[in-house]
Amino acid sequence: MKVQEHAVAGVTVPDTRLAAEATEFVRDAAGDLIYHHSRRVYWFGSLQGHNRRLSFDPELLYIGAMFHDLGLGEEFRGSGRRFEVDGADEARRFLQSRGVPEDSIRRVWTSIALHTTPGIPEYMEPEVALVTAGVEYDVLGIGYADIPEGSRAEIVALHPRPQFKRRILEAFTEGIAPRPETTFGNVKADVLQHFVPGFTRGDFVEIIKNSPWPE
Repeated sequence: MKVQEHAVAGVTVPDTRLAAEATEFVRDAAGDLIYHHSRRVYWFGSLQGHNRRLSFDPELLYIGAMFHDLGLGEEFRGSGRRFEVDGADEARRFLQSRGVPEDSIRRVWTSIALHTTPGIPEYMEPEVALVTAGVEYDVLGIGYADIPEGSRAEIVALHPRPQFKRRILEAFTEGIAPRPETTFGNVKADVLQHFVPGFTRGDFVEIIKNSPWPE
């Protein structure tokens, strides 16, 4: 069964069985907050791709956007791994079970695994760059003026963001607090420092100074 959706801000969800199954999978696996956020990431990432004149595969971008925060789910909180890797592996399993080529799977996996590692994705394949661009737009407001107000309003009307700042920070905290060691070297350490009493972030300099090497 195919997804039939009208264009929103000039962008449509890919009309493919894979995209339809991804939508259903994420709708069942995630709550409203993550579902609507992930869909917005696809639209904002697509529009930024057009702004940057990038040639990208909309289907791969859609899968990356839809799966990028699944690793925050309760079932992954005991994994001991970064939530980004859990989400990337979930996407990999989904795509492998449907016979998607390995190069496409690699792009989706990388787009999810690196979406909280700024300064790198923008130099990689367009699908990798644009998942991060969509996340940065929706969560951080980076490049806010790059997308016209009317397009932004259309997307938010379809996928609302009530109290999004507070709620996404709560989701980050709940998803990462059980595995605080995974925040070393990435932006999520800031979340735990703000919201988890007693959290001490890893210190790269201290790790070097206290390593077993004599000098």
